Amino acid sequence: MERSEILTLCLLALSPLVTVGILLVGFRLPAKRAMPVAYALTLVLAFTVWKVHLSILAAATIQGVLLAISLLYIVFGALLLLATLTKSGAVRSIRAVFIRISPDRRVQAIIIGWLFGSFIEGAAGFGTPAAVAAPLLLTLGFPAMAAVTVGLIIQSTCVSFGAVGTPILIGVAGGLDSPTVSSYLSTLQISADQYLHQIAVWVALIHAIVGTLIPLFLCAILTRFFGEKKSIREGLRAWRYALFASFSFTIPYFLFAYILGPEFPSLLGSAIAMAIVIPATRKGWFVPDHVWDFGAGVEQETPSIKAEIPESEGSDEMMSSWRAWSPYALVAALLLFSRLPAMGLKPILSNLKWGPTDILGTGIGQQIAPFYLPGFMFIVACFITYLLQRMNLKQVGESWVIAGKQLGGAAVALLFALPMVRVFIESGIQHNASGLESMPLTLASGVAAVAGGSWPFFAPWIGALGAFVAGSNTISNLMFSLFQFSTAQQISASPAVVVATQAVGGAAGNMITVHNVVAASATVGLLGREGDLIRKTVIPMTYYCLFAGALSYCFAY
Repeated sequence: MERSEILTLCLLALSPLVTVGILLVGFRLPAKRAMPVAYALTLVLAFTVWKVHLSILAAATIQGVLLAISLLYIVFGALLLLATLTKSGAVRSIRAVFIRISPDRRVQAIIIGWLFGSFIEGAAGFGTPAAVAAPLLLTLGFPAMAAVTVGLIIQSTCVSFGAVGTPILIGVAGGLDSPTVSSYLSTLQISADQYLHQIAVWVALIHAIVGTLIPLFLCAILTRFFGEKKSIREGLRAWRYALFASFSFTIPYFLFAYILGPEFPSLLGSAIAMAIVIPATRKGWFVPDHVWDFGAGVEQETPSIKAEIPESEGSDEMMSSWRAWSPYALVAALLLFSRLPAMGLKPILSNLKWGPTDILGTGIGQQIAPFYLPGFMFIVACFITYLLQRMNLKQVGESWVIAGKQLGGAAVALLFALPMVRVFIESGIQHNASGLESMPLTLASGVAAVAGGSWPFFAPWIGALGAFVAGSNTISNLMFSLFQFSTAQQISASPAVVVATQAVGGAAGNMITVHNVVAASATVGLLGREGDLIRKTVIPMTYYCLFAGALSYCFAY
């Protein structure tokens, strides 16, 4: 095949993704309207250019719908837990704990954004930290724009292991569900689970190195854009505290990835970091000598809008801290018990599966383990919380209604996005009459021809593009993991490292993801200012991709 023909096919394969970007950013359509168009275009290309059999298109679509259901199940559990804490009044108690720690805005941003936000990401994922941290910072006196900026910037290091590892366990694993990868693993004589663990360790290592400076970025951007003196230097003066908070998270974060796998780095790493940093802050360790606050003029530029954070509907008495935090401890405990081999529950729960193994006789299958997925753990934790936090039936019912309504916004987009991804992946030579490789492999051929051996340096940008377009690190990994794997093979680089770099880039892209920006802005009444936010968060995102690409280039060879 000639070079020009390869590049033409590359552009065709890329067109559904470009279409999503144009519709979301150029025409500002919501994802629930953009993703059906992209799915339809993918179907047309797969049928007319790649000549994929109709039965394969139908089977891949059904497989994508089942994947979407499993993702929505996790999302619903996470949303239900958050709604439960809101209705019970636990959120008010959690907020009060943070108010008493330090008056320094840089310190508050690091503790609430970097540490608590990472904990929420580890438990819930899917942009929840920005939607939780922004209103919380707003109630502490942050300008609305500053609150959302902090909530978005921390959507980076913790994201790859968000929602107890969903971007790796579903995103990367689903993206690498291909005969090409199976054949490669058989030559290495390792299982898919072992290979996924290798990738998770590389992801954690790159994140731990690059993410160490994110708290310092938080401080610098706060003082540069929202301080009275507009000075980066005021943010950098908190460097000791910022690095202390960084290492308190990234060291246990990496160790949990290495020892336990992708479920726990963000969840347990941030929990340990909070246990270290919060008491140290109260004692004044590494805290800047000068207390920094926002200038008077900032409020006029970005008016602080009162967030509507519901309080408990019962007594005005503040809930005790242990009761307020207990649901998160329950989630962590349930996940640990269900996944640690010594407990013996993992094979039992993971083998209780539902779903077809051979859709329409194509060999394509997708099964769901409802009692093993994190969504089940969230729901169990909610039921225990009803008793611990003494919720009445009205509060319980309203929490389910709130979670259900919030889920509806994500459902349509995911129910088209994931079938698009599966058609994209299943368009390979074994399923078509054209003799062409699948769309991701075709993209890989074109990229390898253009970028050559320098590709690992550029790999994070593809992940970031996927997250920006699809609104999810998980979906970015589903779309591009096979593409990154195949490109690495063609240039004789380490596929595990390059796929890991894809996941890291996808996490960094969450800082500018339209879905996250809109959701976080809505919580503080800043809709319509998304462009201003992205112009600020693109700075740390660019740093993240450049640094991750440089590390990837070193590690991949």
